[in-house]
Amino acid sequence: MITSIKGNLASVTPLRAVIEIGGLGYEVNIPVTTAEKLPDPGSEVKLHTMVVYREDAQTLYGFSTVAERDFFRLMIEQVSGVGPKVALTIMSKLPLGSLQTAISAGDFATLSKCPGIGKKTAERLVVELKGKVGGTGFVVAPGAPGEPTANAAPSSPISDAVLALSALGYKPADADKAVRAAARALGATATTEALIKKALG
Repeated sequence: MITSIKGNLASVTPLRAVIEIGGLGYEVNIPVTTAEKLPDPGSEVKLHTMVVYREDAQTLYGFSTVAERDFFRLMIEQVSGVGPKVALTIMSKLPLGSLQTAISAGDFATLSKCPGIGKKTAERLVVELKGKVGGTGFVVAPGAPGEPTANAAPSSPISDAVLALSALGYKPADADKAVRAAARALGATATTEALIKKALG
């Protein structure tokens, strides 16, 4: 299993990074919370990774810390109904510390704010993970049509944010509406990551 990857950061979007090693570019799916911590393209970077194998694909997921990677693994292996895409959405909405606190406290309302997470899924997160978070162990697929590719040149924060929300499961029209509302609230200088977080809220 590939547990980490270190190399030159060729490109990054809110949900994808391409890391070049020995002439090869590795596409890594990342949450928004990891994208925010990455340096500018051209810098050396290390991500802690997990590979998810399917019949038709092998998808690499990357995180800025071991704890985040292990939490992602816990969600997709222990919680019924939570796959990699949903887990990545949850970790894009809330930082690890907030997720731990919400699960430990049984805070269904906070967990339910994550797109695609209804009350039942929030309850499953709490039931399955409550005894496995909050301790010292956790310190704070190829894209579908219409998703941004990791090496695509960014056009604007608004369009990038719309594409990112679409990749998380939003309908294009809903994604556009949410991002434009976020842009009105945050102003013209808002970054792609800020727009996504505001739109998810």
